Amino acid sequence: MSDPKTLLSIDNVSKNFGSVVAVDGVSLDIRENEFFALLGPSGCGKTTLLRVLAGFEAPSGGRLLLDGKDIARIPPNRRPVNLMFQSYALFPHMSVRANISYGLEMEKLPAAEIRGRVDEMLATTQLSELADRKPEQLSGGQKQRVALARALVKKPRLLLLDEPLGALDKKLRGAMQLELKRLQDDVGITFVIVTHDQEEALVMADRMAVLKDGRLLQCDTPHEIYEHPADRFVADFIGVMNFCPGKAGADGVMTTEGILLKGTMPQGLATGDAAVAAVRPERIHIFPAEGIENRTGGKVAALAYHGLDLQLHIQTSLNDKPFLVRVTADAADRRPIGVGDAVEIGWSAADTRIFKD
Repeated sequence: MSDPKTLLSIDNVSKNFGSVVAVDGVSLDIRENEFFALLGPSGCGKTTLLRVLAGFEAPSGGRLLLDGKDIARIPPNRRPVNLMFQSYALFPHMSVRANISYGLEMEKLPAAEIRGRVDEMLATTQLSELADRKPEQLSGGQKQRVALARALVKKPRLLLLDEPLGALDKKLRGAMQLELKRLQDDVGITFVIVTHDQEEALVMADRMAVLKDGRLLQCDTPHEIYEHPADRFVADFIGVMNFCPGKAGADGVMTTEGILLKGTMPQGLATGDAAVAAVRPERIHIFPAEGIENRTGGKVAALAYHGLDLQLHIQTSLNDKPFLVRVTADAADRRPIGVGDAVEIGWSAADTRIFKD
């Protein structure tokens, strides 16, 4: 199978606001028909980079190659790119159909073509029965679909979405994550979404880029970034991670308490360097079987019931902070655990991630 075609190449793009560097030499490729996420904490440069892609900000340096053509100096209205804002920005006095058709009418397309494309988009976004309603008569999820339909009906090569689910409640966000992914698959248009929500990116994205202080730290599939984060920041930002500081050894990290946590040493980390061993809560076993390389005793300091699982906070000698351990509800039922109980925890060396500290 041939490699997916690159739609957009972001080539060493920077954006400065006076002495402030908002985007610092970012280079990455976004593929055709891909759902791509720009992820990072507030102030990391992700929204600025999105605005550069949309044409609302001119890059201070670098190139933006869309289908091989540099669009960095092309104004927004002449780019085959559409940006959907978090606020949706629907026209309150217009019906759903009129909102969706507005952009095509501004292009002065034939009425029959506009009607056909709008009907098709209403069906794709499951809005046909709501076509004559005004925005005030719609739910939050329906308004979002109208905004999406209005952006997609123009058939952009690239659709940019800035925190599109931010205004929705938690349950609706979960439903709309799947809806967005379905729509992207149906229309076959490349989506680039900006979000600070790690779970959102993990659920929707084919690949994602993690940014910090304007710099690109890692770009890969959600699975690869979650399981093999490039550094401590990415490991801490994506999901939940337990960290144990110490010194790098030949085959692991020697903690400050003198306990060796085994794992594969990364390149560039020498014996004696300050290092940190890390492990995900779901990789840790309570009362581990024989042969588990890393193990220690502790006491349950607190627990939190999440329905599907139980999150234990276990105080150990590995770290000042309690270890977070996830136990399935089924396992917790088979062997109940309470606050104050003494337990043993352990995990495989293969599940230890080691970073420079």
